[in-house]
Formats: sequence, C-alpha cells, structure tokens
Amino acid sequence: MEFKKTISVRQGNEIRLDKYLMGLGLGLSRSKIQKMMSENAILINGKSTKPHHIIHSGEIVFVNFEKKEPIGIKPENIPVDIVYEDAHLLVVNKAAGMVVHPARGNLHGTLVNALLYHTSKGLSESDDATKPGVVHRLDKETTGLIVFAKTGSVHSALAKQIQKREMKRVYLLLVWGVFPNDKGVIEAPIGRNSLDRKKMKVTPFASRRAVTHFRVIERFTIATYIRAQLETGRTHQIRVHFAHMGYPVIGDPDYGGRKPSNLVKIGKVHKDEFDVILKKLKRQALHATALSFYHPVKKKMMFFYAPLKEDIKEVLKFLHERCNLRREIER
Repeated sequence: MEFKKTISVRQGNEIRLDKYLMGLGLGLSRSKIQKMMSENAILINGKSTKPHHIIHSGEIVFVNFEKKEPIGIKPENIPVDIVYEDAHLLVVNKAAGMVVHPARGNLHGTLVNALLYHTSKGLSESDDATKPGVVHRLDKETTGLIVFAKTGSVHSALAKQIQKREMKRVYLLLVWGVFPNDKGVIEAPIGRNSLDRKKMKVTPFASRRAVTHFRVIERFTIATYIRAQLETGRTHQIRVHFAHMGYPVIGDPDYGGRKPSNLVKIGKVHKDEFDVILKKLKRQALHATALSFYHPVKKKMMFFYAPLKEDIKEVLKFLHERCNLRREIER
C-alpha cells in the first residue's frame, strides 16, 4: 500500500515525524518507522529523513509500505488466568509452556489465541499481524504477569511507557551458585548469537544496551534466590545476563541451567540435590511476579502481583530443607 499526504501544521504546533506517523492510524510502531526510514520507505519532500525530524506546514510526507493480509488468527478455548480486564487492556498471569503470540506456520495454541476467545472486545491491531495486543512478551517457559492492549491508542501509550522505563516489571529467579553481591546492576549489551540465531548473547557487535537491576533475597549452599527488575527489555535478557555472570538460571535449557558443568561451581558433592532439582523443574526458574504501569484511560497507576508457581515453590522448599545456608538477606 502506498500512502502520501500533505501536512498542514500551524505555526508553533510542529511535531516529530515519528509521533505524527504513529498517530495516523496506519498501525506503524516506532521501531517499524525507524526501519522504514533506513530503507528510504519514508521521505520528506522526496528526500530521506530521520525520526526526530520536525515536520512543518506544506511539507510532503511520502510513506510506502506493504500492508500484510490478515493471517487469520483463530480464537481458541484455552484456559487462561486473566487477573484484570477492562475495555482498554487486560493483564494475564501466564502459565509455563505457553507461547505469547502466533508465528507464521504456527498459528495455534498461543496466549493470543486464548485471549481472542475469552475477550469480547478483541485486541489492538499491530504492524505485525501475528502480534495483536502484544505490548511486551514473556518467554514460552517463563511464567507470570503480562499486559495486552485492546485499542491502538492504549497500545501506543503502554509501549511508550516501556520506552521511557516507566512500566515496572519485576521477576523472581533461582540461579546456580552462591551469588556474591547483595544487590547491583548488570549492564551488558545483548545481540543475536551468530552461531545459533534462536539464542542471544552478551556481545559488543550488532547489539543493544541491556540493563538489569537485581537484589539477592536468599542464599543457599548451591543456589541463590534473586529479585530482578528490567530497565530494558531485550530478548531473554535476565537469562542471558545471569548466565554471562556465571550464574545461569536453574533449569534454563538454552543458557546452561541444565548442564552438569554447574557441578564444578556448586561442588560435585551436591550431585544428588542437583539431579532432584532438575527433576522437579522442567523449565527455567523465572517468574514475572510484579507489574505496574499508568493506565492511559483511567489516569491512575495500576499494580499487579502474581505469586510463584508451584514448581518453583517446590524447589525453594527443597533448598530450605537440604541446602539452607541460613543467610537470609534483609528485605
């Protein structure tokens, strides 16, 4: 689809080009706009431009993009734990093993399929037809809180809160080993793993800034229970950051959380406990426990909390019984 428009802006009411395009109802996100500009698919007066360009009266904005045909995501009667819902958005406590949104060739059994069945208002449109309503994501085996938008304006407002670091996302996790610092910040850029495109890694090449704040809740002889808060939201960020520090998330199949080599760190004497924990936990011990954001329509802060799932609770119980250092950190 080709879009062309002459902009009339009154003196003193100039606006950034990316904000203007996001408000036109074309379904373009900020990241999509940036990508299109890099490909010269968005022009001002026939010339390439930047997202921060301030548009002025009489300028011609030319947008050339292909609008994908709907892929027909079908509502499915899949049980889902909706902890909050109104006409504008909803918050879900996601179960383990559920993918957040469909992908081409895999259009069934996702959280989006379930929500389209359970919500009468539907979900907001996106420039990616496979991600209606998706403001942020959780990995398939990560449990906990995630917010979805029902309207385009709410979607844009929530996405902006993430960009401005105003949406707070707090996680609980268990890592192998006795983590040395009580609290701190992990700041290490994350990019795609060139050897395995499905994985991420800490790298200075083709990467983006990634920041994770953490605080130790409790230490055990072989593991550490940690609270982490995202400042940025890169793919697999918490899992990659703690693996990079040498303390992989327990049970993580992609970043070392199931490897016997962890026994070098925790001690081969703990092999029995190591095996028991991995039998109890079939996934990574990572849970999105708290979520807060400003409701764009109701104009108030919203706070949500989801307790740990039973599998992680069972591992914590086992650690208290068999591996307790009795060195609980002051909360």
